[in-house]
Amino acid sequence: MASLLCNARIQLTDTLEQMQQGTLMRKVKSKNWKKQRYFKLQDDCMTIWYQSKRTGKIESAFSISDVETVREGHQSEVLQSLAEEFPPERCFTIVFYGRRGNLDLIAGSAEEAQCWIQGLRQLIEVATSMDQREKIDQWIRDWFQKADKNKDGRMNFKEVQRLLKMMNVDMNEDHALRLFQDADKSESGTLEGEEFVLFYKALTQREEEQLEDTGTEELAMELIDKYEPSETARARHVLSADGFLMYLCSPEGSIFNPHHRELWQDMTQPLCHYFISSSHNTYLIEDQIRGQSSIEGYIRALKRGCRCLEVDCWDGPNGEPMVYHGHTFTSKIPFREVVSTLEKYAFKTSDYPVILSLENHCSMEQQEVLAQQLKAILGEKLLTTTTDGRVPTQLPSPEELKHKILLKGKKIGRLEDTLDGPGDEAPDVSDDDNGAEVEEERRRAKKDKESLAQALSDCVIYCKSVSFRGFQEARSHSRPSEISSLSEAKARKLIRDMGNDFVRHNTWQLTRVYPSGMRTDSSNYSPQEMWNVGCQIVALNFQTAGMEMDLCDGLFSQNGRCGYVLKPPFMRDKDTLFNPSDPDSREGPGPTTLTIQVISGQQLPKVANSKDGAIIDPLVRVEIHGVPADQAHQETKHIENNGFNPRWDEMLQFQLHVPELALVRFVVEDYDKTSRNDFVGQFTLAFTNIKPGYRHIHLLSKDGTSIPPSSLFVHIRITEPPSPEQD
Repeated sequence: MASLLCNARIQLTDTLEQMQQGTLMRKVKSKNWKKQRYFKLQDDCMTIWYQSKRTGKIESAFSISDVETVREGHQSEVLQSLAEEFPPERCFTIVFYGRRGNLDLIAGSAEEAQCWIQGLRQLIEVATSMDQREKIDQWIRDWFQKADKNKDGRMNFKEVQRLLKMMNVDMNEDHALRLFQDADKSESGTLEGEEFVLFYKALTQREEEQLEDTGTEELAMELIDKYEPSETARARHVLSADGFLMYLCSPEGSIFNPHHRELWQDMTQPLCHYFISSSHNTYLIEDQIRGQSSIEGYIRALKRGCRCLEVDCWDGPNGEPMVYHGHTFTSKIPFREVVSTLEKYAFKTSDYPVILSLENHCSMEQQEVLAQQLKAILGEKLLTTTTDGRVPTQLPSPEELKHKILLKGKKIGRLEDTLDGPGDEAPDVSDDDNGAEVEEERRRAKKDKESLAQALSDCVIYCKSVSFRGFQEARSHSRPSEISSLSEAKARKLIRDMGNDFVRHNTWQLTRVYPSGMRTDSSNYSPQEMWNVGCQIVALNFQTAGMEMDLCDGLFSQNGRCGYVLKPPFMRDKDTLFNPSDPDSREGPGPTTLTIQVISGQQLPKVANSKDGAIIDPLVRVEIHGVPADQAHQETKHIENNGFNPRWDEMLQFQLHVPELALVRFVVEDYDKTSRNDFVGQFTLAFTNIKPGYRHIHLLSKDGTSIPPSSLFVHIRITEPPSPEQD
């Protein structure tokens, strides 16, 4: 059975054998919560479970594929708080994908800690480099382990029946027995090793075909070489059923155009020509009233490609500014720690600029400290002058600002004053200037001088925060380096009343939109309506899973996940006539038709926290998020009691008037006729990233993490309207 249980790529080293024997370590949740737990790597080398020392009860288990990384030493707030009690060489942190909390551990010795750190890193490398076939094999191993109750490495028919139920399969007993007997080549009455793999293949057999728009012999040969597991078939230049299935499940068989996964857009346009992945109250990892403030919020956001972070600063003890949500019970973190985290993680996922949106509530004294810490910790990364030393006529590009951190905040006077000399010079009055307006500017600069430290003001270059006083006023000043922040309600009103003005404004200046103060539960608004008018910095609560964050992840999963997505041409032209509420204002030949045949599903997961053994009744809903005329959703019928290989074969069709702004979200739900359907999985992508033909959609969890091998199989057809010349 060992061949099935342990991944062939894993070399069993002394380190892994030691982990399989088990180690007693302290699991730490806070300064006062430190409990002994026994950690053990399972025989499959891909699962770790741990049990209480006191009760001996298995407390939890996790798969290596759920682990993103291992941090050594005091690299979490909890372990930092215990620095005096436990040396760093005994401490490490296991970081999981998605929103799952970290696991902080303290080993009995530095040697034991190193054993687990190195062993876990070795296994993470194997897990992340697995191809689709290896992932499916691993999935089979995981299920085998769960169902092999007596751990003898073989499964009798009763264990197989239990397994089918766990895997979301409702199969009549005679058919299950027939498959079982066919796979039991040794006629031992049990399945072991390869016999179990045969049984799994019989369960998952499907009829498939594929259409590639560039179907050449050359492509066929390439696919055979890449995906055909059988050497005989490769030598004969044929693709077996196994090889074909591997191709369909690979990135090339995915609905997401692989070319668009890479950095594929022009990055030399002004900043305001891009949608920018943006987070609200980044320091919070829970709700807005009592939630925990944590540097983990910044690390998670940056790792997801977020490029605009928010920091709320207040006076703290001993002259140290603190970050938290003012006038609430949220916990506090030193500003210094936030800036250090930014310095460390800002450019790990993306090379393009990070905007730090500063909500400054500090006294003059502590503002000086803010400026000093920003400069000392960030050094060269902090942008402290324009890219060419001149007054900008337009914003610089992401390319020009690579590896730079831009501070967004209030500024004394105008940017040109800073560049020309000290900030207290009076602005020049030209003949065209309105005297009253100039007077008003002087008054504001004087007021800012009384409440804003010059050193902090000087750190603000391209993102000077100004109150929004209407599109006309902004246009009359024509300062691309100014930015206004609008609440979601204010932005909605402007979209409704002045849609085209809003689009034009966003062709030359940045706009930030933030959630309503009433959203104390950290819920989100739909970012789509804000993107429809070209708002670049649409700030969301990254800690809250749901449709809104799916849209955000869906839009920014392209272009190398760099956090910048280029707006369509009609949203970059300052004389554009486009208004999202009038799709005809986008010049073009007419609507595009998107036809989706939802064919089948594969190995759908059980509903989280469902009653044990409940097999799902899945349905698929396809949602279009875009301009109001394109907003739509349609769903298939539900299939009773089959989450393993449901087949719908249903056709859904949509008309898209502004396809360049549309996002397509595929949602699988468990149908419930008495209450709300339960979420099973989803996948969201921009319409422009869809690859037509027969495609697999690899589903994601509510958290946005992958759940292999769960997928949908669909056929996509995109029908462009005839261009006027063809008529």
